[in-house]
Amino acid sequence: MPYLLVAPALLSMAVLLLYPLIRNVVLSFQELNRKEFITRQTVWTGFDNYTGLLSDAHFWTVVVRSVVFTAVNVLLIMAIGAGIGLLLDRLGKKMRLLLSLALVFAWAMPIVASVTVFRWLFDEQFGVMNWLMRTLGFSGYEQHNWFESGFSTLVIVLVLLVWGSVPFVALNMYAGLTTIGSELYEAAKMDGASGWRTFWAVVFPNLKPFFMVTTFLEVIWIFKAFTQVYAMNLGGPDRASETLPVFAYIEGVGQFHYGVAAAISVLTIVMLVAIMSFYFRLILKQEDEL
Repeated sequence: MPYLLVAPALLSMAVLLLYPLIRNVVLSFQELNRKEFITRQTVWTGFDNYTGLLSDAHFWTVVVRSVVFTAVNVLLIMAIGAGIGLLLDRLGKKMRLLLSLALVFAWAMPIVASVTVFRWLFDEQFGVMNWLMRTLGFSGYEQHNWFESGFSTLVIVLVLLVWGSVPFVALNMYAGLTTIGSELYEAAKMDGASGWRTFWAVVFPNLKPFFMVTTFLEVIWIFKAFTQVYAMNLGGPDRASETLPVFAYIEGVGQFHYGVAAAISVLTIVMLVAIMSFYFRLILKQEDEL
């Protein structure tokens, strides 16, 4: 009976997730360019797509960029989200409701709409940021192009991702804080613990599973973020703001190198699993302790 109950869900996952994954792995061993796509030829190349990528300097540049981009994003998201969660726990009912609504609205905004707003904020001619910098007395911001380099483009995307991801962490952090008994805070206060000491001695030990799982989810979501990076500046200028998902899309859809794009996506999955392997062990260890 239990297997019958989960069978529909497992079948749906196999059709929607497992088959595309297997098909993608198969494509990664083929040469599938525009010619093969039109003539419907199947040309097997073995590991040529993988060896070509692993010997490509641009691929490794994108890998390093993606890892650093993900690490900075997750660090900021967890730090700011935890701080706002603690703030929600200290605010009164009216201010807590107001801040919670603002967080929900930010989290619920469609990705393309939020990218459009951020592109307007940093617009070269009518952007708010250029006006703000000039108002503050900074020179050189008359029609300044914020998207003229890959670094500045990724910084803007980083701000967008942090803005959109912090609500999830903050609201879940506040929900977790409500499960901590007030007597623990009172005991820490009587011992003369500072706010920082109270966080590490009371809050963090009790919410350790929350921090572990949330960090795990944020790493996955940021590492595979595509729409925000691509819609902001199409991976430019000169492909200088590409992350691995954008790199795979441009190679596949943009340049009709579908076999290479499939290999990029497979390597992305492998690298993500490798990066998160230690987190898998920590989560399993935490479950054993419980």
